Amino acid sequence: MAASHDDIAALTDLLGREPATDFDVVVRGPAGTPVVVRNAPLTRDGTPMPTRYWLVDRALSAAVARLESGGGVRAAERAVDGAQLQTAHDAYAAERDAALAPGYDGPRPHGGVGGTRAGVKCLHAHYAYYLAGGADPVGAWVHAVLEQTR
Repeated sequence: MAASHDDIAALTDLLGREPATDFDVVVRGPAGTPVVVRNAPLTRDGTPMPTRYWLVDRALSAAVARLESGGGVRAAERAVDGAQLQTAHDAYAAERDAALAPGYDGPRPHGGVGGTRAGVKCLHAHYAYYLAGGADPVGAWVHAVLEQTR
């Protein structure tokens, strides 16, 4: 994964600290700024990183946080098909695990979207995966709700 120097500087500014994992920017805003990054499955010190896709745009993150604080996690779980959600978790985990080096036998990330094996844990993680092209019904639900509130 090769982020440019400018991408590393932008993400450092957005996070308020240097990123702990290698990443690349998979979704950019109109000005070219990072919106979604794809993390390596392990941090630089070898710690498992379950969150493959990370929503880093401040405005979108704030909008999703408002949705979460208003009961969005429970609403999303009620609104989406459980089988489709499980398929998204499985695909997310498979993609992340495939990025590990062949023969890697150390600690591994676990779970699907946001590190959970089932249900909805974090709307930010689902939305990031959806924006990056993942078939995530929760991310699609978040997108529709945000579009309605604009």
